[in-house]
Parts: sequence; C-alpha cells; structure tokens
Amino acid sequence: QVQLVESGGGLVQAGGSLRLSCAASGRTFSTNYMGWFRQAPGKEREFVAGINWNDGRTYYTDSVKGRFTISRDNAKNTVYLQMNSLKPEDTAVYYCNADLSGRSYWGQGTQVTVSS
Repeated sequence: QVQLVESGGGLVQAGGSLRLSCAASGRTFSTNYMGWFRQAPGKEREFVAGINWNDGRTYYTDSVKGRFTISRDNAKNTVYLQMNSLKPEDTAVYYCNADLSGRSYWGQGTQVTVSS
C-alpha cells in the first residue's frame, strides 16, 4: 500500500521559514511527479509547487515564486518544500500529491499557520 507521509508544518511569524517534507513509501515502483497543494479555510484546494521526478523541472504558482523552493531526493523518494518569507495568506493545510506508477496519491495534510 502506498503512503505519503508529510511533516514539517507548524506555527511561524510572518517573515519566517518552514520546511515541509513528504516521503512516499510502499509499492511505489516509479515516481513521475510530486508536488504540494494547499487549502485555506473556506477556499478551494490550490496548486503550490511541483517537480518532475526525471528531469527535476519545477513549477510554482505565482504567489509563491521567489519565496518557496521545491526539491527532491530521488533515493529517499521524498519531496521538500522550503518556504521563506512566509505571509499570513500562506496559512493553510498543505497536502502532498504524487503521481506514482501512473496513479495519483495524496498525503494527509499538514497545517501551516503564519501569524502577523
């Protein structure tokens, strides 16, 4: 059974930093893509950042460009999201998403709260 296990959320003041991690375990076979989405209270889930596993190409939503960096560790089947210069509007539950062997999987979510 495939699992995505997230960690690294928490409470931080505006301007601070957090690093999220998401590790894929189980019968993953091949990882094609991993990324992060977020959902704030009363809002729809939105894309934040993603990375192609083979070539390392990265994608970001405009609101986080220059502040967030997504990276991967192929050997550990883990994706990271380094979040700097955090703003109160970044407050949300952050979800890891992965395309593993052609199927989409989601993590359980980790809360990020940025205080002003």
